[in-house]
Amino acid sequence: MDIKNFSKPLTIDKVKITDSFWNNKIELVRQEVIPYQYRALLDEIDDAEKSHCIDNFRKAKIVKDKISMGIKTKKYPVDKWEYNDNNSNPESFKGWVFQDTDVYKWLEAVGYSLQNHPDDELKKKAFEFIDIICDAQLENGYLDTLYIINDIDRAFTNLRDHHELYCFGHLAEAAVSIFNSTDNDRLLNAAYRFADLICDTFGADKKRGYDGHEIAEMALYKLYRQSNNAKYLNCAFYLIDERGRKPYYFDIEQGKETHDDNYFYNQAHCRPKYQKEAVGHAVRGGYLYSAMADLAYENNDDELADACNSIWDNIENKKLYITGGIGSTVDGEAFTFDYDLPNDLAYAETCASIGLIFFARRMSQIQINSRYHDVAERALYNTVLSGMAEDGKSFFYVNPLEVLPTASHCDSRKRHIKPVRQKWFSCACCPPNLARLISSLNEYIYTLNDNTIFINQFISSIAKTDLCKLSLIGTGKKYQIQIGDLKKSFNLAIRIPEWCDSFDINCDYELKNGYLFTKISVNTTLELCLNYEPKIIKCSNRVRYNTGKAAVMYGPVVYCLEEADNGSDLQMLKLDTSSPLEYRNGKIYANGWREQPDNKLYSAYNESEKEECTLTFIPYYKWGNRGENEMCVYVRI
Repeated sequence: MDIKNFSKPLTIDKVKITDSFWNNKIELVRQEVIPYQYRALLDEIDDAEKSHCIDNFRKAKIVKDKISMGIKTKKYPVDKWEYNDNNSNPESFKGWVFQDTDVYKWLEAVGYSLQNHPDDELKKKAFEFIDIICDAQLENGYLDTLYIINDIDRAFTNLRDHHELYCFGHLAEAAVSIFNSTDNDRLLNAAYRFADLICDTFGADKKRGYDGHEIAEMALYKLYRQSNNAKYLNCAFYLIDERGRKPYYFDIEQGKETHDDNYFYNQAHCRPKYQKEAVGHAVRGGYLYSAMADLAYENNDDELADACNSIWDNIENKKLYITGGIGSTVDGEAFTFDYDLPNDLAYAETCASIGLIFFARRMSQIQINSRYHDVAERALYNTVLSGMAEDGKSFFYVNPLEVLPTASHCDSRKRHIKPVRQKWFSCACCPPNLARLISSLNEYIYTLNDNTIFINQFISSIAKTDLCKLSLIGTGKKYQIQIGDLKKSFNLAIRIPEWCDSFDINCDYELKNGYLFTKISVNTTLELCLNYEPKIIKCSNRVRYNTGKAAVMYGPVVYCLEEADNGSDLQMLKLDTSSPLEYRNGKIYANGWREQPDNKLYSAYNESEKEECTLTFIPYYKWGNRGENEMCVYVRI
């Protein structure tokens, strides 16, 4: 794989989003989602599952103070995934083993939001949380409330399950975001101290462990980029390189003589540089693959880059939902096998699509190819946006492509499929993850190197670079690209999306791997028109679930049928593929038929009676905002 064409993203402070659609989402996160999640972290949302997150840090400070004074503390079990009022002592840790990360992701989102929109009151709330967090950190830098509260002597004894390194990862990501937006370095120093402890603890001549839920690798790399301290880069590489070696570390720490666990679940079945397929827990996979791409970029590592490329091919061509969702089963929240993409059992966790977007951006930095941001765009406009209600006050964890509310309530196989968004979750990884992505969307529009600026996403914005000032103005089909304050000649590379039928532009250009390249030598304005219409999209016939069905898209947006527009029994609708689709006021209308129900369960075959009707499609990300009702993406043809 050619990884010599390095580029890097423009940071948030260099990009101002002017796009009305996305600014509305960013403002929704700032004005509704972030304040709502603040209250959720403090357990102030009525009729919602409790977070316990901030309460755990307060408990941890009490224990930390006792430890500092040499006072013996009580020990509680550390043998569960989730601790609640029914299975644990009132004074002990509460929540999932990774509960700390909820506030870290919230703080990361706040840091990005403050760079976009200064807010003294929000900054004050963030600093209050930071003080609560840092007050709980032990003298040696350790910071994980489960073990501080319940039994510090058991720290780093169950890396497979108990997520200390995962919690550290989100702490570090939050710390960098907060520091870059406020210059408050208290959380950053806490992250450095915990990172130093991890570097001193793990290594070839130390504890030969690695995380069960990946993200520490991405975070250590980010701390390296922030501090230029090579030990963080070396530790990140160690965690990648050690993973999957035999004897398996997870066997060693569990005291097993034989390896009988599902090592595919956490991508530990073999060393990452030899992995060729996306396997296991989809969120963990997305984070691991992102870190692999980070290190391939940093070290010019062909082996890691080749592995990333193979894994990407497997996802894009065999394991990706049309909505940009990944992870097709509730069992392990995982990838399954090639072309296994059930609609009504899909998991497609919001966090998994966010991880896929992380992976896509990093792949785009090491290889020029439009495919990466095509997939990122698909995930962003569909699964990610679907994860949040239009009022920002309820959320989907799972993003199915077909929903029958009765089945969700009555069929245990589909209990994970929620027909309406939820106020909060005890395992609340998705809402703050969504907030941090949308608040940092500025970083996904442009990448650049010494002589090229890449426009990766069509989100109207103003970018300030060392080469020029660039304004991307427009929406939908027509864009202006204004180049001013030119410092020197450079190449401009514009992604031509896969959904674009044709394009027009007022300059000479060359096409390469899905990007339009043109030379910029003077201040100028380019006029770009992307020509596209609503499309009927077929799925590979190797996907059994979609045989005889099709979906509808308009640009990057997947559309779906909802009962609110089309009546119940959506499976009785058929789309007329010979008639044109009509886009009007945000909806797509199509000719079709509704079959009449067969009241006899079995009968000799004949064509069911049907009547003509109009099918009404809405954007997939809008479904579920009108109460419980049926939904489907794929319709019979």
